Amino acid sequence: MSRFTNKVVLITGGGSGLGRATAVRVASEGGKLALVDISEQGLEASRAAILEAAPDAEVFTTTADVSSEAETEAYVAATVERFGRIDGFFNNAGIEGRQNLTEDFGAEEFERVVSINLRGVFLGLEKVLKVMREQGSGYVVNTASVGGIRGVGNQSGYAAAKHGVVGLTRNSAVEYGQFGVRINAIAPGAIWTPMVENSMRQLDAENPKKAAEQFIQINPTKRYGQPEEIAAVVAFLLSDDASYINAAVVPIDGGQSAKY
Repeated sequence: MSRFTNKVVLITGGGSGLGRATAVRVASEGGKLALVDISEQGLEASRAAILEAAPDAEVFTTTADVSSEAETEAYVAATVERFGRIDGFFNNAGIEGRQNLTEDFGAEEFERVVSINLRGVFLGLEKVLKVMREQGSGYVVNTASVGGIRGVGNQSGYAAAKHGVVGLTRNSAVEYGQFGVRINAIAPGAIWTPMVENSMRQLDAENPKKAAEQFIQINPTKRYGQPEEIAAVVAFLLSDDASYINAAVVPIDGGQSAKY
């Protein structure tokens, strides 16, 4: 397929996990990429993975803290300067934060997690939606979580932020559909990424593999999802194949969020 020929896709959190997998998928379908991450090393690893899959891909990378308004404005401006437009935006950067009961979570940790996972998504929307409205087209996919549509326990900051991402998605989609811009969100569940690996270490520092095996047993599929499975859905939502999907929040969790 070549759904992204002559299309420019901007991805935050492009240095690992879902961002990297989606970048590889988009590049393999002919897309031009702007990747943003706080880790320069991660970005270089993503560039290598992309060029291995699509040797002719055009890849622009820049480091940024997505919770900074100035740095967000800079990465959006740099993308437009490089490519002239933004056709797709995977607003994906995020962290899990420490796990703890709400009473022990800590205001500083709460602020840190919400700053990246919610403020960062808002700032990305704020800057990119202006570009898309002016060009009269665009697709946005925000990364929420099953933790944004249900409680998960011991993750007050993460759950609050991801519920906020769901609200931002629906609200902005209602606003911008009239401008030819469609905005959706994904709600991944247990996807085997570095973030989930770290989560298992928090559950059992001495035996994270055992924690991972126990954790997945409640999932109807009895397995973890892979980043490439998320990338396939994101690529669909960023393409013209999803031209009449707007304000949707798509769970990608093996059915776990539907289980009593």
